[in-house]
Amino acid sequence: MCRSCGSIVGSGQQQCAVCGATTAGSVTAAGPRVGADNETMRFARAVLNRPYKFTIILLVANIFVFLVMWQTSRMPFSLLGPLPNEVLLRFGAKLNYYIQTEHQWWRFVTPMFIHVNLLHLIVNMYSLWIVGPYVEKLYGSAKFVVFWVLTGVAGVVASYLTVRPGLPVGSVARFIFKTSDDPSAGASGALFGLVGVLFVFGIKFRHELPDGFKRAFGTGLLPMIFLNLFIGYVLRGFIDNAAHLGGLISGALLALVVDYRRPGERSGIAVTWRVLQIVAIALVVVSFLKTAQHFNDPMPAQLVSQPAQISEPQNPEYLEYAIAINDAQEAFVVARKDNNPGNIDGAARKLEEAPHLDQKSDELRDRLKALLIRAKQSAAAATASPSTAKGTPARQDELLAEFVAWRKEYDQWLKTEGRNHSGLNELIERK
Repeated sequence: MCRSCGSIVGSGQQQCAVCGATTAGSVTAAGPRVGADNETMRFARAVLNRPYKFTIILLVANIFVFLVMWQTSRMPFSLLGPLPNEVLLRFGAKLNYYIQTEHQWWRFVTPMFIHVNLLHLIVNMYSLWIVGPYVEKLYGSAKFVVFWVLTGVAGVVASYLTVRPGLPVGSVARFIFKTSDDPSAGASGALFGLVGVLFVFGIKFRHELPDGFKRAFGTGLLPMIFLNLFIGYVLRGFIDNAAHLGGLISGALLALVVDYRRPGERSGIAVTWRVLQIVAIALVVVSFLKTAQHFNDPMPAQLVSQPAQISEPQNPEYLEYAIAINDAQEAFVVARKDNNPGNIDGAARKLEEAPHLDQKSDELRDRLKALLIRAKQSAAAATASPSTAKGTPARQDELLAEFVAWRKEYDQWLKTEGRNHSGLNELIERK
């Protein structure tokens, strides 16, 4: 953490990206200490000391909604296990069918507070904790709330407009367009909106910003934006890229026309922004009240995925196999994200002990075990010798791409041969 302005400083960085102050513990003989210029220090202190209470409120609200959804689903604790579609839809996930046929307009608002699984929530809330305070401190709480709601709605609208069933699309068009009307939810559209605000902020006010802020915002955000869009392209079909782009573009447009609170200006805000803030909050509250009002409405069977209709598989061997696969996936994600391979050995043993179901299930199990071993080796190498890990990003991307391809095959197996082992077909026949 920077001693001058309190910003988070990455490991190995010699200088704070915000205020420009050196982060070295002592002055070496190689040269004189390089300090931040007074203007950067004054600007950083004036901006970063401002409160960011609505960022915290949004964090708490998103976590609270997810906990209520999780309790409603009665699912066991899982990092990757998705909530049933029925739960997502009852809490207000976006589905074009409901908006078009039932005129449930509030589904343009509620999805930005809904998350599909625990990992989805953690990633988005971590991003909000990193990006949100900067926007709220620069623009003030009233504008921040308006930005969040407007860009979140814009993301959902973009997702709504890009659902085109029957549209023949190639690999590039599939980055944006969706050929099936699936539930969509998440705060990432609003998060991309905040990134769009900071991107345009850094460019629009580049002539009056100190050097440290010029590096942190504006074109300094391009690597992060391109990286997230690349991840969205690799994981197209799983990630709603249209919502991300809708949020990013709407946030950029808002920043083009909205000014920010400069250091030394009075803390008071225009009455117009306070009114807009109240309207935005009221829109969210009314939308969730409408969701609660229609919570128990009958749900067409074709809108609920089959796995969501079954609380657990009827076959205990299938259940044991599914738990082993799920634990292995969690171990893989932890090893990739935190360079922590501690759970991999236990997950690999569970995979070895998982019962035989069919030839395809054995193949999927063996491939996942091989991915775990490679993830362990990669994490161990990065932990033991960070200086030699410079060439690993390409291999890491390749490993992630193989995992995504494996996951697609596993999901397909669940929908086909896996149904024969889960007892789902028997239950449907009895019904």
